[in-house]
Amino acid sequence: MTSKRLGRWTVHFPGSPRLVSAASVVGPKEGEGPLHSYFDAIELDPMRGEMCPEAAERRFMEDACSRAIQQLALTSEDIDIFLGGDLLNQVITAGFTARSLQIPFIGLYSACATFGAALALAATLVDSDWVTTALVAASSHYQTAERQFRYPIELNVQRKPTNQWTVTGAGAAVIAKQGQGPKVTHATIGRVVDYGLKDTNDMGCTMAPAAADTFLRHLADTGRTPGDYDLILTGDLAAYGSKMFRHLVKEAGIGLGNKHQDAGQLIFSPQQKVGAGGSGCACVAVVGLGYVLKQMAAGRWHRVLLLPTGALFSPVTHLQGESIPCVAHAIVIEG
Repeated sequence: MTSKRLGRWTVHFPGSPRLVSAASVVGPKEGEGPLHSYFDAIELDPMRGEMCPEAAERRFMEDACSRAIQQLALTSEDIDIFLGGDLLNQVITAGFTARSLQIPFIGLYSACATFGAALALAATLVDSDWVTTALVAASSHYQTAERQFRYPIELNVQRKPTNQWTVTGAGAAVIAKQGQGPKVTHATIGRVVDYGLKDTNDMGCTMAPAAADTFLRHLADTGRTPGDYDLILTGDLAAYGSKMFRHLVKEAGIGLGNKHQDAGQLIFSPQQKVGAGGSGCACVAVVGLGYVLKQMAAGRWHRVLLLPTGALFSPVTHLQGESIPCVAHAIVIEG
């Protein structure tokens, strides 16, 4: 039997579960960014006609999930399990979406790294033959995140240069053992890393140590180098966190060259006045399922390492003076 463990922390999927469909749905600000042509749908109304942004975010996730399923000419009854998450308390976006889909559901939370956790778990379930098809999804919304983690946008609080702009949108994909699409070949689940940082206005630098920790352990387990990847895509470190990530990896004696990009830097342009860049569960989900998969389909990249990052704090722990624990997961996708 082929071993599925590599080193101490990494799992190899010999059955090569595939990303057989993918959908990315974003709001108007994301649609104005440099990646606009790679998204499946751009909604001009971030509220989606709803009375509150929480209901609007739900519409984004439901839309992405429906598109991913319909691409395969399937219905929700053909999907064995739904793995989804978001940033809101009790992962209400994913939970209410699961209510609509009526698919057996596991709600997940790794903050902005949730899409990576969902993808890794889906690949594990499919590769182990526990399920045949798994739907994964992650979402975020600028207004819901601001209201929960910072301030209602109506207060017009002045933002700092290190602040990031939460991506409005959702990404969804179907993972299956049979079908056409790139393979999910490895996953390195991150451990929680806390450097004692407390600044919720600089989440990129706060998450960078977790990204470096998971990345270095992934390389050690697999025996690979950055040169073995066409792209190393972190989730939402944005401008300042990306610089810190490069510094930490360089301190470990590893140069990234031109292999590293960050979803939070890619999704918006500097002219859009988004501070350091994008963030949120949807950030790496829509960039990965939109931009990255379409570039892989075009033959530009053949092996990509997704490295979603997340800060595991809440407004309560922040007010209690706690530091911010963070996590990152590494997922290998091969064309």
